[in-house]
Formats: sequence, C-alpha cells, structure tokens
Amino acid sequence: MGNTTSCCVSSSPKHRRNNHSRLEPYRPEPELSREDTGCNLQHISDRENIDDLPMEYNPSDHPRASTIFLSKSQTDGEFCFREKRKSLYINHVSRHHPGPVRRKYSSCSTIFLDDSTVSQPNLKYTIKCVSLAIFYHIKNRELDGRMLLDIFDEKLHPLSKSEVPSDYDKHDPEQKQIYRFVRTLFSAAQLTAECAIVTLVYLERLLTYAEIDICPANWKRIVLGAILLASKVWDDQAVWNVDYCQILKDITVEDMNELERQFLELLQFNINVPSSVYAKYYFDLRSLAEANNLSFPLEPLSRDKAQKLEAISRLCDDKYKDLRKLAKKRSVSADNLTVVRWCPAIIS
Repeated sequence: MGNTTSCCVSSSPKHRRNNHSRLEPYRPEPELSREDTGCNLQHISDRENIDDLPMEYNPSDHPRASTIFLSKSQTDGEFCFREKRKSLYINHVSRHHPGPVRRKYSSCSTIFLDDSTVSQPNLKYTIKCVSLAIFYHIKNRELDGRMLLDIFDEKLHPLSKSEVPSDYDKHDPEQKQIYRFVRTLFSAAQLTAECAIVTLVYLERLLTYAEIDICPANWKRIVLGAILLASKVWDDQAVWNVDYCQILKDITVEDMNELERQFLELLQFNINVPSSVYAKYYFDLRSLAEANNLSFPLEPLSRDKAQKLEAISRLCDDKYKDLRKLAKKRSVSADNLTVVRWCPAIIS
C-alpha cells in the first residue's frame, strides 16, 4: 500500500540514472592458476592449436604447410633425373609404337577419367607414389650428421637372419626396391590405399618430431613402423603384430612391440590425421606422379560409371540442400550481390 511504484509502472529516466549511479563498479575476480586449482594437465586446445606452430615445420599437422616429399622432389638436382626418366619413357614408347607420343584428352564425345579419388584411391598407383616419395626422402636427405636412433637401425635390429652387409648404410635403395618392400606388406596384410597415405603422413611426422632423417640404414624399419601404426589407426580390423611376424619370418613379436612403442613415443602419441591433411597428401602425391610420368590409368567414362557418379552427386546435393536453404537470404542488396548458381550435369 505504501509503495510508490508497481510492476506496471516504469520508473522515470531520472530515477533510472540515479539507480545506476549507486551501483558499485564491476571488479573482475582474479583468475585462479592451474596450481591453485590443483590441475596441472595441459588443455587440449593448447596441445592442438596448430595455428600457433610454424607451418613449414609441421606438414603432417598443418593443412597449409607444404609436404616434405614434394619439396625434396622439386630440388634442382632432381630436375635432370626427372627429365631422364621422361626421355627414357618417350624412347620406350616410340620404340614399340612408332609415331608421335599421344596423350589422352577428353572431348565432347569421350571423357577420360581414372578410378582414383580422394576417398577411394587406386591401391597400386598409390603405393607407387608413396614409394617414390620415400625414395626422394632418402636421396635428398640432409647430410648434416643427424642422429640415427637404435630402434630403426637395421644393423642392430635386422629384419632377416641373413648377414647385413658392412656398407649397408652407404648405398641408397632404388625406387623399385622400396616399392617391392611396401607392396609385399600391403599385399600380405591386405591393407587399403588410404592406409598408404596415412603411412606417409606418419613417416613425415616422425622425421619432423624426432628431427631425424630416413637413410639406407633405417628406411625399412621406419616404413614398417609407419605401416604398422597406420593400419591400426585407419582399418577397423587391424593387423596384429604377430601377423607381421608371419610376413617377415625372422622378426620377433617383442621387436615389433618395441618398435611400435618407441614410434608412438617419438610421435608424442599424436596419431590424429585431419581430413584436410589427408587430402593435401593425396593431391601432392598426384602432383608427384604427374611430375615423374607416373600417371594414373585413364579410361573412357562408361554409362554405368556415369550413373554412379550422378548418384553420388545426388546424395551430396541432398546432404547440403538444407545448408543452402539456411544460407539463402530473402533479399540482397544489388550493390554487393553474390549469387551461387547450381547447374545440374546432364549425362545422356
């Protein structure tokens, strides 16, 4: 009864100003440190903030950093090597097929496509590209006397009972030798092409984190450790360590376990491969193949394959249809008009 104001009557502006003037200024409370809260664990955002890391040193973590193998393959010393491979290829083709070298190009009536995509790469040619990337790593390695870890030294941990030559660390392996080693493991363990790309990611991450180089003395065990880890991370039904002992008859399970443990420790247990990093490695491998005349096989686009591509396109279109509706505005200004056109592809 004695109140001068009610819930239905608003106070005057002068009265509101007087109320604000009586409010105490906001004083933020001091933040508690992790020692005060009893938590000394590093937050996940601090560990995975890749934007704060130098891009040139983290190609396996940062999607915008250039891959190491592509940089090594583009050195001036390898230009003559690529030109030599190209000339040998042209001479081989011209010897067996007289006439000018012809390359397949798409036309209005025929479209040439390879069967390799970023989600389903071609297994054979992906292994060839990965082997070629490892070859460039070994051939153009840094000769500054970087340390050689014992766990990867083939002299201390041989993969076979045959005696290791005394000059085992002097001669660089050929690309065919690397390809046969990787192909044997992938064929026996029935691994996928995506696993080969993840293997290369782990290999470059190991070289970056551990600050070592891959050389003739350790390349087999480094590749083996990367394949072992990639198969367990990527495949749902991973190959056990004892299964690799059946492929490599003279290696023990204890040696495989120790190789996997130290490989993980050198990676700082960072086995995450973002999709952007995976896609970057895939397309860089295609660039490497193109530069070395290792083109993926091209085939004419058939009606069945065109219908499959159209079905996949429809699924993606339905998936992002709702997102496009949310992004579409009811009215836009003619001064800054941006229209996204969606043109359906018609395949007759």
